[in-house]
Amino acid sequence: MSTMVIFAWLLVLFTAGTSPAVRGKYYSDSHIVDDPVTIKKTQLHFFMHDTLSGNNPSAVPVAQPKGTVVQQGNLLPFGAVYVFDDWLTMGPDPNSKVIGNARGIYASTSRGSDFTLLLSGDFEFTSGGFNGSSISVFSRDPLVLAKEVAVVGGRGKFRMAKGFILMNAVYFNVTNGDAILECHATVFH
Repeated sequence: MSTMVIFAWLLVLFTAGTSPAVRGKYYSDSHIVDDPVTIKKTQLHFFMHDTLSGNNPSAVPVAQPKGTVVQQGNLLPFGAVYVFDDWLTMGPDPNSKVIGNARGIYASTSRGSDFTLLLSGDFEFTSGGFNGSSISVFSRDPLVLAKEVAVVGGRGKFRMAKGFILMNAVYFNVTNGDAILECHATVFH
């Protein structure tokens, strides 16, 4: 073998074990943060308008169950998936001041009579002191008039938020699924 080939093989062997990709880690070592963290508690009160009917709905089906018998008139059969872009307002009247929007997905996850959704959404505020900030929700959402859903994060002033939203249906149309939910959010951030 030529000296050049031997040198190339030696170079490959000696540098193969020193590659950062081989020795690197996907995490950093944990350490105690010296700075005390101040946790704020913010309470919000707003209304969410979820409209499935009409020419301009704010929630639309994007997937229907396959191989499942769907009863006529059942808006949320097991396996149905909806996306939503709902207004958040100051009051229950649809014409009250818009303060943000809630965007996300909900899916029907119950096969029984206890209608339940899985809710994943981002509630962004577009006015006031929290303009540009949002709270993220990921929770089981039972279809009852009063319920609680989990706040699991956020953006902007609500970065790393946790908490909950108590939702109460102030309007619900059982025929078309339209709803107005009063939301009392408690957010720790």
